[in-house]
Amino acid sequence: MIEKRELIWLDPQGGAEHVCIGIEDGKDIRVNVVQTLDQIPPALGTSDAIIVRLIDDCALLRDMQLLMQECGVIVPVITRVERGRIDLAVHAMRQGAAHVVAADERRPAVWAEALASTSRPASRPQTFIFADPVSQKLLMLARRVAETDVTALLTGPTGSGKEVLAKILHEGSKRRTGPFVPLNCAAMPESMIEDLLFGHEKGAFTGALREHAGVFEQAHGGTLFLDEIGELPIGLQAKLLRVLQEKQLTRLGARSSTDVDVRLVAATNRDLKAAIEAREFREDLYFRLSTFKLQLPALRERPADIVPLAHLMLEKFGGARGPWAITPPAEQMLIRHRWPGNVRELGNVMQRAIVLCAGSVVDVDHLVFDDWQCAAGLAEAPVIQAAEEHGTELVSPANDLGSAVRASEHRAIMAAIQGSNSRAEAAKTLGISPRTLRYKLAQLKGHGLSLAATERG
Repeated sequence: MIEKRELIWLDPQGGAEHVCIGIEDGKDIRVNVVQTLDQIPPALGTSDAIIVRLIDDCALLRDMQLLMQECGVIVPVITRVERGRIDLAVHAMRQGAAHVVAADERRPAVWAEALASTSRPASRPQTFIFADPVSQKLLMLARRVAETDVTALLTGPTGSGKEVLAKILHEGSKRRTGPFVPLNCAAMPESMIEDLLFGHEKGAFTGALREHAGVFEQAHGGTLFLDEIGELPIGLQAKLLRVLQEKQLTRLGARSSTDVDVRLVAATNRDLKAAIEAREFREDLYFRLSTFKLQLPALRERPADIVPLAHLMLEKFGGARGPWAITPPAEQMLIRHRWPGNVRELGNVMQRAIVLCAGSVVDVDHLVFDDWQCAAGLAEAPVIQAAEEHGTELVSPANDLGSAVRASEHRAIMAAIQGSNSRAEAAKTLGISPRTLRYKLAQLKGHGLSLAATERG
């Protein structure tokens, strides 16, 4: 029996009759049939495999691979070719196809074998989207850096996706078949970090009952990702620099050194130059780490990524209830929010939306933001001004979730009404019926929220 999987069936000529022949679209497998790349859902990374029909050449396969690169995801591709086109099948495999089947193949056993070849670790999907021009420039630069073995330093605000970008650098490098080992330098006590980095021999200290390989040895032949490198104790920075320069380390309690072959990617949200001036970070280590710097933008600086990311997270956290949709007013609310918590905050918001949404369509009243008093980034919008003018008490973080939802809904409704000439127009802006708007206004009034600005009709 095949495990439950999500598939994309891409065929420019249609060919949907084969979806239910060999691949049963039921409780075990869900198939999304499309005819063009434009029809592929934004949450591409949630798919387990993509089945692509090739007609005359591998152009569609290459376009599919480029789309995945732009989205920052890696999804196995099965190609369908006409029987007898051995040349095209061979070319597709050379281009990176995981498997090739005949275009008219209907036997379940053949499809089971093809799908088995696409099994992937459960670590996907990626949470970095490259739809915005700012993100696309970053991706182009990251590709160039990935092809080399230079040490990279990733900078950017908390929650912007530095570990995801580090994985992209690893997967795009010649070390992609080796391990990817992450370590957060701020997550462990200072007394343990040296052991975690370099390891120890048996009997090196009380409690060392067996030898232990540190993350450098664990990452041998692959990539070591040191997150929050700015929090590394000053005393260990010299030892780290020595390992990077000599490509050798000495375990705690060892009498001899061990060779290590590791590509280091470091990340920080601190201003390391300021830390150097404060004598909290070694200048020589900084220059060793920053061979190539990649600056990750805050989420608000790449607005075109927000909605595709939201779709990706809906499928990630609530895929069983999908396919998911987001109403246009809700999309605008997401885009207008300032996202001080970046991608991590967006993930929180979408998980709340899944909890609050009875179906699979996310609307404005399902969006509850971390910054309760500035929901949807409307701090400068008329809704907040109106609230102040009419004495509306904005909800505080201490209030319960229901109050927060009502406050968010209140702001959205007042903003729509103030920007419209009538309630009917406001309802259209919100994506609801006039009757639903009247019902929501009555509810809000019943909870004591001021609606003075709506009385004009």
